[in-house]
Amino acid sequence: MKSSIKVSWLDDMAFETQVNGHKIVLDASDDVGGKDRGPRPKPLMLVSLAGCTGMDVISLLRKMRLEVTAFDIEVQGDITEEHPMHYNKIHVVYHIWGKNLDMAKIEKAVSLSESRYCGVFHVYKKAIEMSFEIKTYEAE
Repeated sequence: MKSSIKVSWLDDMAFETQVNGHKIVLDASDDVGGKDRGPRPKPLMLVSLAGCTGMDVISLLRKMRLEVTAFDIEVQGDITEEHPMHYNKIHVVYHIWGKNLDMAKIEKAVSLSESRYCGVFHVYKKAIEMSFEIKTYEAE
């Protein structure tokens, strides 16, 4: 199976693409010649990771019949100071709210996502130091 996208230059530092039928504009900040019309490429790497592992984890937690009422994924990336600037460390924080949450099941869901299901995590861990933590909160 292959995937392909086309990214077209609009003007200045802006590029546009379609992903799954959704338009995305990428741009740079004013200080480097852009007009800030969209996100920068590197933060989208963090979004991709959060979305990939988040979909896995919530799917697994539902199958495990955990009563999750809210779920946030925070992804923190450390960028090198030298060129080519890139993420050299990424830390994922899973924030999970619910009733009677079973930490063992949550840890298993996160572990399965990061070791087996999330393709983004799989690729990133080959080049980037990866870590994660889980924080749970009791819902009222």
